Amino acid sequence: MIKTKKIRNRNLNPAQVLVLGFLSVILIGTFLLNLPIASNSGRSIGFVNALFTSTSAVCVTGLVVVDTGTFWTTFGKVVILLLIQIGGLGFMTMATSIALIVGKRISLKSRMIMQEALNQFTISGVVRLTKYIIYATFLIEGVGAFFLSLKFIPIYGLKKGLFFSVFHAISAFCNAGFDIIGNGKSLTPFVGDGIINITIMTLIIVGGLGFTVVIDMIKTRNFKRLSLHSKFVIFLTLILLSTGFILVFILEFNNPLTLGNLPLKDKILAALFHSVTPRTAGFNTLDMGSLKVPTQFLTIVFMFIGGSPSSTAGGIKTTTFGLVILHVISVIMGKDDTEIFKRRISREAINRALAILSIGISVIILITMILTITETSLSFLDLFFETVSALGTVGLTLGITAKLSIFGKLAIAATMFFGRLGPLTIVIALARRKQNGKKGLIRYPEGKIIVG
Repeated sequence: MIKTKKIRNRNLNPAQVLVLGFLSVILIGTFLLNLPIASNSGRSIGFVNALFTSTSAVCVTGLVVVDTGTFWTTFGKVVILLLIQIGGLGFMTMATSIALIVGKRISLKSRMIMQEALNQFTISGVVRLTKYIIYATFLIEGVGAFFLSLKFIPIYGLKKGLFFSVFHAISAFCNAGFDIIGNGKSLTPFVGDGIINITIMTLIIVGGLGFTVVIDMIKTRNFKRLSLHSKFVIFLTLILLSTGFILVFILEFNNPLTLGNLPLKDKILAALFHSVTPRTAGFNTLDMGSLKVPTQFLTIVFMFIGGSPSSTAGGIKTTTFGLVILHVISVIMGKDDTEIFKRRISREAINRALAILSIGISVIILITMILTITETSLSFLDLFFETVSALGTVGLTLGITAKLSIFGKLAIAATMFFGRLGPLTIVIALARRKQNGKKGLIRYPEGKIIVG
């Protein structure tokens, strides 16, 4: 009896499976990227740098310690691309797709893990949803690669142009931000190219909306018939994108190092692109170091918010941000309930949002404080920016990633890992508590604390 209990206790819960699964993929990627065959120099990049790059790829962040386009061989780039695809789709989605291909039956526990990984309310239909996700992902990435090839093939030739198109389409849809343009330029050479900018932005937005929302939109094709979650995500996304565009356009309009010397059409395109990319994408068409301080701070705010649940994006998520704002408004107006689109939001969802927001802020404070101690040669704003970029799995940087010490790189790598899995794990833990039905048998007398 005791032996059976011990075996049962060793069973991993869904959250642990997800964490260990992502960690396993990161370690495999670290081993492959550490091989001499992965670098053009023929020498190993070193364990810490390989671990950092692998973590950045699996966590679809985009922060790099070496230039992706020039340092890595084709082998290294393919490894990074595969890590991005696995990280973007999610460990369990990829595992499930392989199981479906070989005809293996999906167990009940696997379905429970998939439910947690995809942030679904019930276990019903998770396998079917996973199939839709796989089909939709490859279709969207294929269409994106086609449009990018219209520009990349004439510039780089057929073979290289096709690889560039596929690489950047996957990187954009997975909100990874890795580029192979070379010399750390990201997409700055194409700041005025409409096809490349619009294609990349579309892939980023669609990837950041969340698989649940995208599939809901494809099925219903009518905003009024969408689920409350889908309506809320689309509403918040439009608000954030339009706000970001207007503020960036105004703040950088006369900056000669960014928008100042561009024609009006390119200014609009560049401002719009910069309102999209901080939503955990990591590409940039403007020099990040040349942005004005207010724009850099605005970028930090957008990086912290990130994309939407069940998406390839990171951050605290748009719905978390939206629920907190709505809750604050309801408190100010003296309302008992938090409401949106004539629907009342549960107190449990509000509590989760507040918990995720609080933990996200706490992690940023902790890691930034640590980096200010270990990276004394770098400015506070640079370190703060890097930390938020890592937590939001964005990949934008003010150019300090390669300058970090070994401890600094490990701290940022841990932050990327937490940013990809931490909030999800917290939500799972809170939801599980209710599912298990473990309610306190004793309630203490209510106490009064002055707030505000």
